[in-house]
Amino acid sequence: MTVAAASEPQSASIVLALGGGGARGLAQIGVIEVLLARGMEIEAVAGTSCGALVGGAFAAGKLDELRDWMERTSRREMLRLLDPGLGRPAMFTGTRLVRALREVVGEPRIEDLPIDFTAVAVDLMRQREVWLRRGDLWDALRASFAIPGIFTPLNIGGMELVDGGLLAPLPITATRLAGAHRVVAVDIHGSTPQRRDEPVRVVDAEAGAPAVGLLGRWMDRLGEEAAKPVHRFGLMEVMSRALDTMQERIARVQLALEPPELLIRIPRDACQFYEFWRASELIDIGRREAEKALDAAGY
Repeated sequence: MTVAAASEPQSASIVLALGGGGARGLAQIGVIEVLLARGMEIEAVAGTSCGALVGGAFAAGKLDELRDWMERTSRREMLRLLDPGLGRPAMFTGTRLVRALREVVGEPRIEDLPIDFTAVAVDLMRQREVWLRRGDLWDALRASFAIPGIFTPLNIGGMELVDGGLLAPLPITATRLAGAHRVVAVDIHGSTPQRRDEPVRVVDAEAGAPAVGLLGRWMDRLGEEAAKPVHRFGLMEVMSRALDTMQERIARVQLALEPPELLIRIPRDACQFYEFWRASELIDIGRREAEKALDAAGY
């Protein structure tokens, strides 16, 4: 479902609040493309988790490069970027992934970006939301998408930082730093059904052969488990549903307290949270939902 509100005179200048929700966050690439095509000027961006990744790339002027990289990276290639966090408090360190993304987006500092940008993370020790607005862009993004148990926390300034979605799945409050009066928010926990019937099969897109190695076989198994009836959850399905349940409830409260001028919702059933290799499909969903919301609001 797409919800929109536009009670004030409409302006082409907006501030974006990009939500977190794993791979669904890639749909926000399509949302930004539509907003720009409609002539909207994006003055500032605040992002959580994958929303921070998309927003950071946009603020750096590298959104097209991120989209192209995501769309051409196969499942096998994506899996190879997940380096095991052996002996650490998470499955992956994220080092290889960030190294690859640095090559795509570059290595700017946040304060040097042409567009005002805020990445939202959570300080585990103090149990509070943290807004990252200065320093290395990739340190901020890495902290913002450090899903507990999936990616290891990142220490910045003595803080152990993890995924901002734990406390701020929809970073509307952070947009107020830019003096925002017209906020466009993207909620990744919409209710429109988009379920698939087929389990995920990890293959080498080039060779057409099953992905080799322990990680590939494990991901195959997780995809099969995720397709089972609701009463037979697999590991990743449990994690995905738990995160969605928590973040959807928090986002609902955030929207009630600080409703944006325009809200675009991405179906929460569009994909499993780890299916980043479905970028093209997800970006198309973002374009479609953005068009619907803008048309309904009269933009």
